[in-house]
Amino acid sequence: MTVEFEFRTPLAMPVEEAFERSLSIDLHVASMAASHERAIGGVTSGRIGLGEEVTRRTRQFGMPITMTSRITELEAPNWFVDEQVRGPFRSYRHEHAFIAEGDGTLMIDHVVFEAPLGRLSEAVVGPRLQRLIAERNAYLAASGRPTSA
Repeated sequence: MTVEFEFRTPLAMPVEEAFERSLSIDLHVASMAASHERAIGGVTSGRIGLGEEVTRRTRQFGMPITMTSRITELEAPNWFVDEQVRGPFRSYRHEHAFIAEGDGTLMIDHVVFEAPLGRLSEAVVGPRLQRLIAERNAYLAASGRPTSA
């Protein structure tokens, strides 16, 4: 069974800035400090780009988890997609879209995945993954600065 969800997060920054911040490995790692996530392979700091990969290690449900993702699509500054190359999911795709809205940006995260052990693990992993993405987005929104005219 496939799990799918979407988040819409308003950001007080221009589309270009929101896009660049979302590709920042350093910002992502900082936003996941509570789960002790770190980048251990591929692009481990700075900006990740089209065709590049990052391997992250974290601890979830008391277990170490390692996942490698690749940026498979990118159209600056409107959207990019990261997909699991190796890791715990049967499949994982995260689409990021950025839409100018007033003086800021509406960031839309669309996630589709299949967990490794089917429906039971999807029922547990889905809410956890949603919470992690919500935490990342809150961090990104809080780290933004007011835009100027």
